[in-house]
Amino acid sequence: MEFSADILHQVPAELALQYRVIPNGKENGTLGLYCGDDVSLPELQEELEVVLDKKIALHTLEKEEISRLLSTHYLSHSSGAASSGDGMASISAGEDFLNTLIEEARRLKSSDIHIETFEKNSRVRIRIDGMMIERYRVAKEDYPALVNKIKIMASLDIAEKRLPQDGRIQFRSPSQGAFDIRVSVLPTLHGEKIVLRLLSNSSTDIELSTLGLSQEDMFNYMQGVQRPNGIILISGPTGSGKTTTLYATLKLLNKTTRNILTIEDPIEYTLEGINQVQLKESIGLGFASALRTFLRQDPDVIMVGEIRDPETANMAIRAALTGHLVLSTIHTNSAWGTVSRLIDMGIPGFLVANTLNTTIAQRLVRLLCPACKKKADFDGSGYPRQFKAPVVLETQFLPSGCPECYFTGYKGRKAVYEVIPVDADLAHEIKQGNMSVEPLLKSRNIKTLSENVFMLFSEGKTSLEEIFPLLLAV
Repeated sequence: MEFSADILHQVPAELALQYRVIPNGKENGTLGLYCGDDVSLPELQEELEVVLDKKIALHTLEKEEISRLLSTHYLSHSSGAASSGDGMASISAGEDFLNTLIEEARRLKSSDIHIETFEKNSRVRIRIDGMMIERYRVAKEDYPALVNKIKIMASLDIAEKRLPQDGRIQFRSPSQGAFDIRVSVLPTLHGEKIVLRLLSNSSTDIELSTLGLSQEDMFNYMQGVQRPNGIILISGPTGSGKTTTLYATLKLLNKTTRNILTIEDPIEYTLEGINQVQLKESIGLGFASALRTFLRQDPDVIMVGEIRDPETANMAIRAALTGHLVLSTIHTNSAWGTVSRLIDMGIPGFLVANTLNTTIAQRLVRLLCPACKKKADFDGSGYPRQFKAPVVLETQFLPSGCPECYFTGYKGRKAVYEVIPVDADLAHEIKQGNMSVEPLLKSRNIKTLSENVFMLFSEGKTSLEEIFPLLLAV
């Protein structure tokens, strides 16, 4: 399938890549466009006629074919690469391709870029709002050049193809400024897979008030943050936003009157006025060893990236007992589950009771795209039976898909929290070994994760399919 330059110029490259369309000619004033077979045609046509200010006619192709055509005719033209013999984008001009890819991922607010190769093809996917989306195909014979270019930029060994490697790129974008990229290289059956984690060097957008804490949860959390000592623990699975909550808290605490120290793996945001230390296990600088040194540095606040072993847990307890405020994360399913986790690590119950200040659980929930979400009846079917809905609903909103959300039905994410301030009564229950404290929490009007997740659903901000796995996991 061939396209002349005159036809391709009917749609600017940036719009073609954003809406994933290819022009196929113009007849009687109507512009014909190819689009994927996985999109909603009426919504896409309406949107494009406004954006292009032209009457258009849409024709569908398989979404994989659209990806190939975009790579061949738009990505290669915009990045200075040439078309390979099989019609895929050649990345022989590696750096141009890579720059275009990174800038696009940044513009789309992607967290990660996945570059991977298989027996017959190579592809590029990006993660947006927690979901993977395929963007481009890369010619198989050009894949090694792309891998080597990334390795060179990350100061990695291009000759080493048998072992995993980790590195970092300091990337400068004319339109989006400077930011860091964490690079992970993994040898696989058909070649090396690379994941690029896009980091931000700025914490200017991180504020506790914008993270999604309800008024009650914010009040409970601030009670703990304002205490001069104790441990604040944030729990949740990988990718649930724990680090962002930690940074927002540190930013709030960052005053000239406080000495704040952090040990992190990796340092994802740089915070002016805070002494941040990068974990380096290879030379013996781990969480526990850093904590020992921190205690000789006259700290007020200490942040430990993660409590993952008994030694780190013991050092964190020691720091809290000696009058310091300690912030950290831990892997548990619920806020109260952190108590059991610490005890499982060998911390006596009375020490947990005396030092645990506040415990938090959080998840990230995808929000329905406001431009295309659809209203529907709700009869309660599909809602997990073990969870009683706090309110009776008659309607719900469903995902649809449009150019605004890249046809996923979702746009953006919101953090959902469960915040438990540990008061004297709860500390007493911990000392007694009583882990069943639901009645006590309910009497204090502590909202659970399940209740807060359902609240988003009842407000029409997310869907049942999105909250279902979250409810089953807590």
